[in-house]
Amino acid sequence: MECEFPSVNANKQEIKEIFDSVKTIAVLGLSPDESKDSHKVAKYLQEQGYKIVPVYPKEETILGEKVYRSLLEIPFDVDMVDIFRKPAALDSIADACIKKGNVKVFWSQKGIVNNAAAQKAENAGMKVVQNFCSMVEHRCL
Repeated sequence: MECEFPSVNANKQEIKEIFDSVKTIAVLGLSPDESKDSHKVAKYLQEQGYKIVPVYPKEETILGEKVYRSLLEIPFDVDMVDIFRKPAALDSIADACIKKGNVKVFWSQKGIVNNAAAQKAENAGMKVVQNFCSMVEHRCL
């Protein structure tokens, strides 16, 4: 699926600014399974010094962090959501980000594109990255 929405994907400077400015990353769909991409990416970002907040329907802890069932259950601010969910889920995730009111970056992983949700997030003032792996982009910096 192609990104029709003009996100910051093509602008490496903006991606660098994102990683320089965020401290807390909610990873939606963070699997406890170490072989899954969501786990590998979150572990890498955690090792780089970011506070990882797992959002997953099961488990109590993942990567040593308390697991929340939804973004709106997190009782503190998150700077970025890193999304490992099906594209159809991005509409409700964008709504949750807007309702939470403090999310600065809406990032959907490689292969995950929902242009309407991306537009909604941008209209609410978030930086948007679609169809890019946060681990790969961070390593490139």
